Amino acid sequence: MSDPSAWIEDRRAMVDRALAMTLELPSESDPGGLREAMRYAVLRGGKRVRPLVVLAACEAAGGTPEMALGACCALEMVHAYSLVHDDLPAMDDDAERRGLPTVHLKFGEANAILVGDALLTEAFRVLARGASGVAPAAMAEAVVRLATHAGIDGMVGGQALDLAAGQDLADLTELERVHALKTGALYAAAGALGGLCAGASAEQVARLEEFGMSFGVGFQHADDVLDDDQPKLRVQAMARMKILLATCQRITDTFGDRGAALRGLSTWLETRAQDAAAGARFE
Repeated sequence: MSDPSAWIEDRRAMVDRALAMTLELPSESDPGGLREAMRYAVLRGGKRVRPLVVLAACEAAGGTPEMALGACCALEMVHAYSLVHDDLPAMDDDAERRGLPTVHLKFGEANAILVGDALLTEAFRVLARGASGVAPAAMAEAVVRLATHAGIDGMVGGQALDLAAGQDLADLTELERVHALKTGALYAAAGALGGLCAGASAEQVARLEEFGMSFGVGFQHADDVLDDDQPKLRVQAMARMKILLATCQRITDTFGDRGAALRGLSTWLETRAQDAAAGARFE
């Protein structure tokens, strides 16, 4: 897959449709407009990169996209909840996300907290329901993996570490520790969930989890350069990108032809890294 754009657009559309159905407004009940706010938080844009990793991992392990759409929705809801809470005045205090008012400005701070709470709990209900052809034991393990990567040993712990460390870190190892927890963890979950939905072996799931972590940390390094964050570590971060991309490629190669979508995402990330490097101003 030399040009992954067609695959990305097709799978992104699948995820968007699945999310819209999952968060469909029922006619009988929407307490306090909470469901409407949940839809606003999830459906108003986003690259859906984490669900794309889920689908690519599922396909690499021999599954179909339909087997993993529930996991895609669950993971994207967890991601959306984290953004809603990150935007709150007590955290990053952001007024806009994706060109629109943040949830707490549109619906109020108290409702924004509830939106995050509701999205997190609904995510696990959606995941636990599973899909046709997915073994119950695999879905139980998927719940454990997502909880681990989204909680204190993953994303939440990474946010706490980020708040404690502050901006403009001077050590790449410390920065990557934050990136691995705050960003990489959900990508690692994406790889594992995709493999589990496809009935992959434990060894394959571990490889896909490693792919997700390397991809996620690389994605965050590229974002840092594009956003002009962590300027003191820019040169080191770009050098690390090459190593992370090589890891992604090594893992992708072990899946042969079925790893075409993973390979396409690696190509997409490499292009993103090249764009970041081209726009960087090194001092």
